[in-house]
Amino acid sequence: MRNEDQTLSLFGLSLTERPKWQQFLICSAGFFFGYLVNGVCEEYVYNRLQFSYGWYFTFVQGFVYIILIYLQGFTTKQMVNSWKTYVKLSGVLMGSQGLTKGSLAFLNYPAQIMFKSTKVLPVMIMGAFIPGLRRKYPLREYVSAILLVIGLILFTLADAQTSPNFRVLGVIMISGALVMDAFLGNLQEAIFTLNPDTTQMEMLFCSTVVGLPFLLPPMILTGELVKAWNSCYEHPYVYGVLVFEAMATYVGQVSVLSLVALFGAATTAMITTARKAVTLLLSYVIFTKPMTNQHGLGLLLISMGIVVKMVPENKIPSWSSVQYAVAKHAKSNSKADKAIIRDSEESGDEEKRALV
Repeated sequence: MRNEDQTLSLFGLSLTERPKWQQFLICSAGFFFGYLVNGVCEEYVYNRLQFSYGWYFTFVQGFVYIILIYLQGFTTKQMVNSWKTYVKLSGVLMGSQGLTKGSLAFLNYPAQIMFKSTKVLPVMIMGAFIPGLRRKYPLREYVSAILLVIGLILFTLADAQTSPNFRVLGVIMISGALVMDAFLGNLQEAIFTLNPDTTQMEMLFCSTVVGLPFLLPPMILTGELVKAWNSCYEHPYVYGVLVFEAMATYVGQVSVLSLVALFGAATTAMITTARKAVTLLLSYVIFTKPMTNQHGLGLLLISMGIVVKMVPENKIPSWSSVQYAVAKHAKSNSKADKAIIRDSEESGDEEKRALV
């Protein structure tokens, strides 16, 4: 996470001198806005218009990002890291985005949301192995993550029963995106940690520029480049939706990078999970889909996981304090049992003497 003496801003708003709760609210608001718009646009394009070209759409989105970053005044002269710093990050980023968007051709949107939401566990586990981080998390973080994952699995299974668009290939694609997400947030946090002068604009610009060539092989090998070009040529209004979605996602991406810099990858993953739950509910409200009791149980567990995460750390006992309390309780019980046995033996001796 970013050092206290380093400056950070979000679209002209200074974050460094603000208290943590204001930083959290500002970044979360930008993130929620950007990705709620993104979620509605994605479901409209993939499920309503039946345009299932995830790699191509990610390619178009990348060019919109570059234009917006230049309009923000960023130039390569402001870079503080070398280009090679972003090679690994860019490959993971583009792979994650392409697989995520492409999976919507084989999964309905809520099912994809549920799978993606489980990324908090891989992110936490991978954080222990990324050089420069080596993070360890308290017990409550894992409890919260496990509740989220179980709730998401229940919801996904219920969704598979109520929705026809749930295929194995989609599960494989979104699972691949999850693996890449486990690296993505931690790699971003590692770059911010190792070089605190890194800005969100630099990271987004460099990872996009370096990452765009990674999208060409899958587009060419699958024939998606030609198919998507022809489909969008016949229906040019799709580009309007994609540009609008990319602009909204750009706001969300910059806000996410601010969260990573300020609060770390795992906390950011929890926030993104909360956003996915909201997006999911909006999907059912806007597109009028049926909900079952299993959906409700899954959402309940998700809510419990979020609540556990939000409870202040000093209000929850640590694992060592729980072990100490259990050991102390067992010791006191043992003493009490011994006292009862001693009293019963003494009373038995008194009865014997009385009889004699």
